[in-house]
Amino acid sequence: MTVTPAHLRALASRAEALTAEVRALCDSATNGSPQGEHLAVAVQAANLLARGAEDLQRAAADLARSQSQPCGMPWSVCPEHGNTLSSSAGVSTCRVCRRTWNYNRLGQPCQEPVTWKVIDRAGTETRMCDGHVLGARAAAQGATFMRLEQP
Repeated sequence: MTVTPAHLRALASRAEALTAEVRALCDSATNGSPQGEHLAVAVQAANLLARGAEDLQRAAADLARSQSQPCGMPWSVCPEHGNTLSSSAGVSTCRVCRRTWNYNRLGQPCQEPVTWKVIDRAGTETRMCDGHVLGARAAAQGATFMRLEQP
């Protein structure tokens, strides 16, 4: 079985829910009840579960980062607006949002993370970032666009 960030996030969510359930149960006991000593142990266990949930969330994020791959299209784009860049004197600027990069993005392969799988009518699969998919939607009639799991 391949472990994915989604698997780890689901486990973290279950650990968080169990933590809340244990804490609610312990909080519902009356003060001075004979179970007090045992409930203190249960509260410690809930604290460990909460820490475990945090660790699982961090592991999911780390795994997602390690699995992410750059878009790799031969030119870069604005990650928000797509093919809207202009370059002058080694500085690239998005003509829509005015964001700038202190290098010529147009002349370098795209390093934005892959977020989409695009399958054209011939069955060719291409993985690309959000910015490149904007242009692909306009140009690739009949293609299938599938959003990949986010980190």
